[in-house]
Order: sequence, then structure tokens, then C-alpha cells
Amino acid sequence: MAKETAGIVLPRHIGFIMDGNGRWAAKRGLPRSLGHKAGAEALRKVVDACRRRGISYVTLYAFSTENWKRPDDEIQALMKLFKEYLDEARGFMGKNTRIIFLGDKSPFPEELRSKMISLEKDSAHHTAMTVMLAMNYGGRDDIVYAAKRIAQLYADKDITAEDINEKTFGGLLYTGSAPDADLIVRSSGEQRLSNFLLWQSAYAEFYFTDTLWPDFDEKELEKALTVYSGRSRRYGGV
Repeated sequence: MAKETAGIVLPRHIGFIMDGNGRWAAKRGLPRSLGHKAGAEALRKVVDACRRRGISYVTLYAFSTENWKRPDDEIQALMKLFKEYLDEARGFMGKNTRIIFLGDKSPFPEELRSKMISLEKDSAHHTAMTVMLAMNYGGRDDIVYAAKRIAQLYADKDITAEDINEKTFGGLLYTGSAPDADLIVRSSGEQRLSNFLLWQSAYAEFYFTDTLWPDFDEKELEKALTVYSGRSRRYGGV
């Protein structure tokens, strides 16, 4: 259910497509790795701003299934940055935040996988806020993942064909029991989903901004929330 703060109706679940790190670095004559580092700092600030507003679920598109096609040096820099971020992410624990990773963990280095699994386990009982990091994630892969799970349940006779519906299927996605996204925010001027939360964003509102992700701050978040609050969400009704 939507919350209202200071006259603004807040989304329960926001998804962020954090785009523009490379362009931010290029504009400053810096290596792309420093753009990603600046983007990680923006991520921390935005998550904290969402927490202070009482937004329950935040999903961040950190690394897509297609990002493996990037140059090896950039991928290695990202893996190093992810490791540093996960080390710091334990700071969220004291704020009663649950951390979930969306996507297939198996391609990541063993040390990184171990940290991801440990964070999920250690924060599983936290209830104030859920932060979902989409890493090696793709919306189509998410749907295939759920389809395979439901097929296995059917093969094992744990469910019947009559048990299969949107609620059952949706619960088998990487996002599990989390509510669908209410708002999708994309930075850097691009206006597409890029394979992010395809099922979960069926009725989401979209907000696109030219601001590059490292420059996305609390003021930019407030703009997105104000626009969202002014939208009329009818879910196919009148």
C-alpha cells in the first residue's frame, strides 16, 4: 500500500536503472572505473534517502546479464568495486535492512559469491527495508528461471496445472514475495527498460531523467517522487 509523506504519495517499491557512469567519467576525462566508483557513492546516498522516507523496497540494476560483454579491464574493476561495496554493505545491517541479490550468482568469483550468500543469510530477519541488488540479472532470464522452477514443481507433483496463476508464478521469480515495482527510475536520458524487472514492472510508473547516475542525489529523487505522486494509477480501470 502506498504511503503519504508531506502530501506526497510514496511508492512502496522503486527500481533504479543506474545509467551514465561511463559518460560521467568521459565528460571529466576520467577512466570508466572512476565513473563506476562515483556511481556506487550515489547508490549509497539514494538508498539512505529512500530509507529515511520509509520506502520499503528498493531494487538497483547493478550488473546485467549483458554486461559480461564489456571489456575485461572494466569487468575486473567492477568486480573489485562490488567486493568493496559488499564489505561496506554490512553497515546497512544496523539499520534493519534486508539485502537480496537478484540473478544467477554462479558466474561471479568465489569470494564475491560467498559475500553475497553471507549477506543474504545474515540480513534475512531484517524487516525495516529490503534492498535488492540485481547482479548478473536480466528480466527475461528471471522469467525463464521462474518457468523452470514451476515446471520442476509440476514434475514433482507438488502443484497441479490449476495451481499455476500469476501469483504462483510471480512468487517464483528472483524477487520472490516482494511487491511489484511501483516506480522505475532511469538516469542518463535513455528511455527503455533494458531487460530490467520485465514481469514486476507491468503496472509501474516510469520516470526518465537526463541526469547521469553519479549526479543523481536526494534532490533528483525528490523530483521523481513528486512526479510519481501526481500520476493516476488505474491498473486498467477507469
